[in-house]
Amino acid sequence: MQNATGLAETYIERWSAAADLSGPCPVRDVLDKIGDKWSMLLVMTLACGPKRFNELHREVPDISQKMLTQTLRDLQRDGLVSRHVFDTKPPSVEYRLTDLGHSLIVPFGQLIEWANQSMPSIAKSRVSFDKVA
Repeated sequence: MQNATGLAETYIERWSAAADLSGPCPVRDVLDKIGDKWSMLLVMTLACGPKRFNELHREVPDISQKMLTQTLRDLQRDGLVSRHVFDTKPPSVEYRLTDLGHSLIVPFGQLIEWANQSMPSIAKSRVSFDKVA
């Protein structure tokens, strides 16, 4: 198993290789999609299990219905979320993570953990920066 420095060097090499490709950078393309304001919240909300549209809206209350619809469509398009329609009156729709969507839970969890651990240092840095700026 690699140590943290070796792992960081590996990731840096992969980032550099992706950045050198002709055309759009695949890493940026993916990060633009999953790193937007709502995608991570919706993926982590769906990590607990399938949800109907209104359940998602209640659990992420500050998202507009329009943005919830658009983000779910974007996540569907990328293969991270699937939409299931049930033949009921009225029809009910449920959203759930695909296998690809489930594969994001651990990396997102690591990012969440890093953010929780780093927030005091970030807050301190912001205060110091704002005093100088």
